[in-house]
Amino acid sequence: MATDLELLDAWRQGDDRAGKALFERHFRALYRFFRNKAAEAIDDLVQQTFLGCVEGRDRLRDDASFRTYMFTVARNQLFRHWKRRSSVRDDAEFETRSLHDMSPTPSNVLVHRAEERVVLEALRRIPFVFQVALELYYFENMRGPEIAAVLDVPEATVRSRLRRGLDHLRRQVEVIAESADVLHSTLTNLEQWASGVRTHVERATA
Repeated sequence: MATDLELLDAWRQGDDRAGKALFERHFRALYRFFRNKAAEAIDDLVQQTFLGCVEGRDRLRDDASFRTYMFTVARNQLFRHWKRRSSVRDDAEFETRSLHDMSPTPSNVLVHRAEERVVLEALRRIPFVFQVALELYYFENMRGPEIAAVLDVPEATVRSRLRRGLDHLRRQVEVIAESADVLHSTLTNLEQWASGVRTHVERATA
């Protein structure tokens, strides 16, 4: 089986079958990445990300992970998208602005448990950089070094964002939860519910 880099290089040289194979291999992950952060533009963002991967091939070391590189391109596309769609003008603003600030429309990812609904909405109400970091961690099973590469920050910053992101998430859960029972259940098993949301986002890509 051809590696991701072999497929990327063949696609860059005009092999459309290689491009299709690479697309099919990584489409679900990219769709999932954008699903809870820019659903209204998801198809365009997925296409722009793959195009960006081809155009930026020379910046990718041969020993680097294509998946990490792909999510780096996706993150750049995502930030550009919200700069165009909102009043955000500088990446630093994503450290204080949430997706809810930029677009208050609720997520249309279907969840069944009250705790999952609370976590999904809470993710959209924390500062955007923390939402992205937490979703890479819980949805894509990425760890410190990979997330650091995607976000272009030191690994220590990633650890800080994950820790602070969970703190932000807990505070939002306390605001959103409609009952003491849901609040207790969500906070007690927060990481479990966050991982559970991934299943519903995953189903939305099917």
